[in-house]
Amino acid sequence: MEARGAALVHHPKVHPRAATAGHPSEFPRVSTLGAMDLHVIGPLASPAERGAVDAVLGPAQSGWAGGARNPAVDGHAARGGHAARSQRDLLIPVLHAIQSRVGWISQPALNYACRRLSVPPAEAYGVATFYALFATKPRPPIVAHVCDDIACHLAGAEETAADLTRTIGPEGTPSADGQQTWLRSPCLGLCERAPAAMITVAGTEPSSVVAGPVDAAGIAMRMGANDAVAGTEYGDSPIPQAGQPGLRLLARVGVVDPASLEDYRAHGGFGALERARRIGSQQVIDEVAASGLVGRGGAAFPTGRKWAAVAQQPAQPHYLVCNADESEPGTFKDRVLMEGDPFAVVEAMVIEALAVGASKAYLYIRGEYPLAEARILHAFAATRDAGLLGDLDIELRRGGGAYICGEETALFESIQGKRAEPRNKPPFPVEVGLFGKPTAVNNVETLVNVLEIVGSETGAASFKATGTEGSTGPKLFCLSGHVARPGVYEVPFGTTLRELLELGGGVPGGRAIRAILLGGAAGVFVGPDALDTPLTFEATRAIGATIGSGVVMVFDETADLVSALTRIARFFRDESCGQCVPCRVGTVRQEELLARLAAGRPNGSRETEVQLLREIGQAMRDASICGLGQTASSAIESAIRQPSMVSL
Repeated sequence: MEARGAALVHHPKVHPRAATAGHPSEFPRVSTLGAMDLHVIGPLASPAERGAVDAVLGPAQSGWAGGARNPAVDGHAARGGHAARSQRDLLIPVLHAIQSRVGWISQPALNYACRRLSVPPAEAYGVATFYALFATKPRPPIVAHVCDDIACHLAGAEETAADLTRTIGPEGTPSADGQQTWLRSPCLGLCERAPAAMITVAGTEPSSVVAGPVDAAGIAMRMGANDAVAGTEYGDSPIPQAGQPGLRLLARVGVVDPASLEDYRAHGGFGALERARRIGSQQVIDEVAASGLVGRGGAAFPTGRKWAAVAQQPAQPHYLVCNADESEPGTFKDRVLMEGDPFAVVEAMVIEALAVGASKAYLYIRGEYPLAEARILHAFAATRDAGLLGDLDIELRRGGGAYICGEETALFESIQGKRAEPRNKPPFPVEVGLFGKPTAVNNVETLVNVLEIVGSETGAASFKATGTEGSTGPKLFCLSGHVARPGVYEVPFGTTLRELLELGGGVPGGRAIRAILLGGAAGVFVGPDALDTPLTFEATRAIGATIGSGVVMVFDETADLVSALTRIARFFRDESCGQCVPCRVGTVRQEELLARLAAGRPNGSRETEVQLLREIGQAMRDASICGLGQTASSAIESAIRQPSMVSL
């Protein structure tokens, strides 16, 4: 039976996010049987591909949806189209299922998915090619994604890539047996274990594992050892402060069994939820607001105000989204919380749902966190089985590899099965969010703070008494780069940068600090003169820097900052969703300009190029739709402003 759907059109010159397929022969031939009747002619999906789709959607109910045609039932009219279209949000889970089973998403597989979901093939193709973890061209079943981002670059990722080229072959080229290949990857969120890699295996029992620190030999071993690839060799990331008294956010990490609900409850787990149900939603919101808690993902918006805004919206239903897509290079705190204390994340989500009146919750996790995903799924199931979720329907959605999904409205689009392109604001998510309904969005660290605030009558006051008036509570910082003990550190707001580095053991070998990146690729470089700056929102703002997502990446005197800046520029060029011109064009021009300066071939003088760089940055800040474009030049401009830090 022919697959029905719109034609797919090949555009040879498009933004990288718009298409990655390549040769026009990969696209289906189209037979026009009428102005409004297009039939895709080509091979049918294989049994494995159909099985992968059906595993997510259930068996096809009619010939119109890809099943066996029964004239007595199907007749000449299709039924169930509305029901199929209502499952559009399952498109990305379906694409994951195909990729995990076969290793790539073929045209026939995509056509079958489109028939099952009543999604136009061209639209589905646009989604499949948007996300970096999906492949729309044939690829070996075993793939090593080798991080070459900033922290891994400092730790020798380029040497690892060169060794893999010699042993396996050039990037993206199948090995001699056709079963393996390797690809460069942006930050995998394993910066404390740099250099890092993620190995994925497609098949009837698909698997994914991340590992670090790892070299080319270690990657090759994991690609060939089935027991290692299954994940048995990967354990928890140790946190330097594990078991220390006085910890609040990290108190259970490394102490409590993350797979045991009983152990979690023995250490006070679900006490905050019990109290929240006793005091009611309004008092929960009031206490969160009184604590001064603000978002820990970078925007620092008051959490209590956000919850109150959603709770008072008359439109129903209300949604809750936990943003666990921490893709900012250098950030890994949310991963540590999800791996080490998953029940705390679930408990906090249930409390927030109670506060904002949400009956449906989603946790959107980045696709490069297999262990965190497994532990969160287990925590969901165990909490549900214990009857602790109440009437809350909670679901995990896995991202496909797109930094832009850290932006809340782009994340909504992704959950809804679309390209992750940010929306214009207003309207804001508290009014028109996921599926067009009021939605509360918070990241993992923000939510885990709620347990202390709501857990006792004095919780809000104790939280507010920690830190400073403008920055209350404890804060997690992701310390990486040239430090003796990289990892996640919990300190009260107001701790100085120098004190944080001392916790991490300082720079190895007594080498001098050249620069420190605060806030990740979207952050700002500061010099050694900033070491006594208190780590608060107000103090970092005063020196023109930012706390952002909590990244503190150290570059000693041996670091190649020019290389780091060009990697940041390439990162933003690759990750721009391409929706708005200032970001789509500006990130490309920024990378080209840096390449000219690094090569010593400026257009005109260096001063002219630096001025052009500032103008590009200003254009992106003023006119980009979302924060990606608005911050794409921040780190680069901050470094170039200080000639002692980097000379180009």
